[in-house]
Amino acid sequence: MDPKILIIGACGQIGSELTFKLRAVYGDENVIASDISYSNLDIVNTGLFEIVDAQDYVSVKVCVEKYNINTIYLMAAMLSATGEKYPMKAWDLNMNSLFHVLNLAKAKFIKKIFWPSSIAVFGPTTPTENTPQYTTMEPSTVYGITKQVGERWCEYYNQKYGVDVRSLRYPGIISWKTQPGGGTTDYAVDIYHKAITDKKYDCFLTENTKLPMMFMDDAIKATVDIMSAAADVVKIRSSYNLSAISFTPKEVAQSIKRQIPEFEISYTPDYRQAIADSWPKSINDDSARQDWNWKHTFNLEDITKEMLFQLGKKYGI
Repeated sequence: MDPKILIIGACGQIGSELTFKLRAVYGDENVIASDISYSNLDIVNTGLFEIVDAQDYVSVKVCVEKYNINTIYLMAAMLSATGEKYPMKAWDLNMNSLFHVLNLAKAKFIKKIFWPSSIAVFGPTTPTENTPQYTTMEPSTVYGITKQVGERWCEYYNQKYGVDVRSLRYPGIISWKTQPGGGTTDYAVDIYHKAITDKKYDCFLTENTKLPMMFMDDAIKATVDIMSAAADVVKIRSSYNLSAISFTPKEVAQSIKRQIPEFEISYTPDYRQAIADSWPKSINDDSARQDWNWKHTFNLEDITKEMLFQLGKKYGI
């Protein structure tokens, strides 16, 4: 099947970089980016783009029919920290958008779906070290609740209606190309910006808060890999654990200081600390590595060098 792809939420942090990657792999004419506004001109001006409201079934369906879409990447979501401020908005956006896409597949308008889940599906009762694929999940955030419920619906639509839906539980994602999008792991992006511009950073998590993280290039690679895998090797239709590395704010700061010796970090934990404390410290992703040969590339030192180099160019420093 030649993919004709619609990316919903293409202007977001992951969506934007995924859009560029899919355009490079499948051709500009086969990848339609969409969002609710023209907020990312790099996306809007470099390929096909449509205004699509992820919460409006008709809006999505019209775009699907206009371009003969057979594959949807649903990247629109309200993330963890923002979701705690606007819980009902987070529920409506995260759940309604998923149902619309699942129902389009059920009705045979599209053939394949990618929907991202998150480590937020886990909670304070989950084993925190080497968190297994199948374990206790009692999320304590609105974002986590929507992702856990979404996983169950994805598996249900696959088993009940044969919908080809694929999913990854993303850890924290680090990228120099886009600004943070309202997540609890965003410190691991912002710290590099502040290291370049201010040589100091005040972190909203404590120094020893260990969380699973991943460089954006690896996250995009995993997404492309699972979607290009044969259907019979994708054995988990709720969502796959996905992992690369785990580290603390203190370890990031030490990594930065090896490149920028004058860098200083302070710690002022806020409401996001409780969210981070409810999440795993490390993830077991053996299923992804065995089923469709997932492998990560970047370690912390690789990430720090790339982030500081690219942001240094971006800021002209």
